[in-house]
Amino acid sequence: MADPDSTSPTEDERGNTPADAVSAETEPGKTEAGNGTAVDESEQGSDLDTEALRKQVEEKYDFDNFGPADMAEMTAEEWDVAFDEDSWITGDDLLDRVTRDLRTRVANRDVFARIERHQDPPRVLAYSDEGYAVVYPDGSLEGEGTVMRDVKPTVALSSMESYDVPDEVPDRPLPEPEEVPEGGGELGNWMLQAIAGTQFLAGLALLAGAVLATAGVIGNRGTSIALLVVAGVAFIGVSLVLFFTVANARLSDTFRAEEYRDRLRAIGLEDGERPEFVPDLDPQNTGSEDGSGETDEAG
Repeated sequence: MADPDSTSPTEDERGNTPADAVSAETEPGKTEAGNGTAVDESEQGSDLDTEALRKQVEEKYDFDNFGPADMAEMTAEEWDVAFDEDSWITGDDLLDRVTRDLRTRVANRDVFARIERHQDPPRVLAYSDEGYAVVYPDGSLEGEGTVMRDVKPTVALSSMESYDVPDEVPDRPLPEPEEVPEGGGELGNWMLQAIAGTQFLAGLALLAGAVLATAGVIGNRGTSIALLVVAGVAFIGVSLVLFFTVANARLSDTFRAEEYRDRLRAIGLEDGERPEFVPDLDPQNTGSEDGSGETDEAG
């Protein structure tokens, strides 16, 4: 018969089995918090590493001037620590901010694209003659070409609450093709032409003086006819260079203006037709920011 004062070899004095006693101990690699909760030490180290990486990212990148080159350089780990997923702006608010920011960039000639804000389903379509991009409410993108490259940083920045999107944006950032002027800087061209004309007349006067000095009409024995000829030719040469510069500038402005008109026509500003590579979206489902039911175009 067993001694009544003895304890069963499978139980401790509290009535717990050895397995229960082992499970009650803190697992290896964890520390016990003040409330008795076990804390994973590796998780604490991960939080410290994240904070250190976040500081490095803030020092490395200028988020006030964050652009495509910065996005290409940023790694996935840097992106995760730089942008808090819980604080991202999504949905219609994101699409509205993207639309306004893109329209401003188009007006400032930082981006060449036509912007459409669609309501059903909600999305933003940006396209040019060299590519397109579609922005969805969750911030995802699809597209190709230079427009896709230009839209990426806009979506990233617009999803951040700290980024201020302009409120006042032009209704039509891109002009109609026939509204594109031949070129600017006419005042500068006229000034160059005036200087060139003066130089040309001065050169003729010097050459005429050399001819008269040779004939003995003017001057005396000390007059340097060779100097007059050299100076006259130099003045005329400078004037011809200035005239050529003005003519080349005007010709270049004409070519650039015509090329710009062709690009505007290619994205449908004249006939309303999109390029063939742009996704076919139902025009009946497009709408402006104010819900008027018309396509909201940024040029």
